[in-house]
Amino acid sequence: MALPTGGGELATLRDRIERLFADPPATAEPEHLELLARFRGALDRGEARAAEPDPASPWGWRVNAWVKQGLLLGFRLGRIVDLTVGAADGPRLPFADKDTYPLRPIEPGAGLRLVPGGSAIRDGVFLGRGVVCMPPMYINTGAYVGDGSLIDSHALVGSCAQVGRRVHLSAAAQLGGVIEPVGALPVIVEDDVLVGGNCGVYEGTVVQRGAVLGAGTILTRSTPVYDLERETIHRAAEDGPLVIPAGAVVVPGSRAVTRGKGREWGLALYTPVIVKYRDAATDDRVQREDWLR
Repeated sequence: MALPTGGGELATLRDRIERLFADPPATAEPEHLELLARFRGALDRGEARAAEPDPASPWGWRVNAWVKQGLLLGFRLGRIVDLTVGAADGPRLPFADKDTYPLRPIEPGAGLRLVPGGSAIRDGVFLGRGVVCMPPMYINTGAYVGDGSLIDSHALVGSCAQVGRRVHLSAAAQLGGVIEPVGALPVIVEDDVLVGGNCGVYEGTVVQRGAVLGAGTILTRSTPVYDLERETIHRAAEDGPLVIPAGAVVVPGSRAVTRGKGREWGLALYTPVIVKYRDAATDDRVQREDWLR
């Protein structure tokens, strides 16, 4: 049966998922598994996304709750099966997981590099042309990775995270997954962002185009970000995410505790700091990453 290709077929897929999510069966029937396979195919091709750009939104993105509903249905209706990798008479890597989330099929002509060495990509992930995956790394279902991006060793792209084009996710960096609640914005990393080693971006934070996160920077919804260049403090809105402005260069910093024992003991709390916005020198250093692709 033909997979959905967008337009009316995608609308039909959405309607079926929303109705099934509202009244899920106790066990999966063949038609449910077929629906989930069609859904994963739409995710693989980038036709269905957990979030997508929306100029009408204050932070530039909107959530597609039905996509998250489909992902949750996959976990609910799937059964644990043997997903061991390797030949029966040779070396084998034993795995057991939901039959609704096998490994993502990778075709030789897909235009991406998945370097050998212990990486894994679940089905239901969009991978653009020119994506490079260095081992070992992991991309969870529902994620979107745009053209020309590099996912470096020990990096994690969590479920539903949206990664733009030409992003460098450096070694051991993590983008958190936000699959529940279904209306919550997932982590967004827009085009041309450099995420340094050991960074963590969580709780639906939006990192806008061209920003640079210095090694070890941690961003969460409750994290205030001190902007030395614009002399302001960026915080998450009551009903929205923390947004890192386009072109910001963010590094780990600290702020003094000014009350009670914290002041007496000379303590300081971690905080990210925007030290500048991208300039020619920053662009030159970032462009050198192209040699790795």
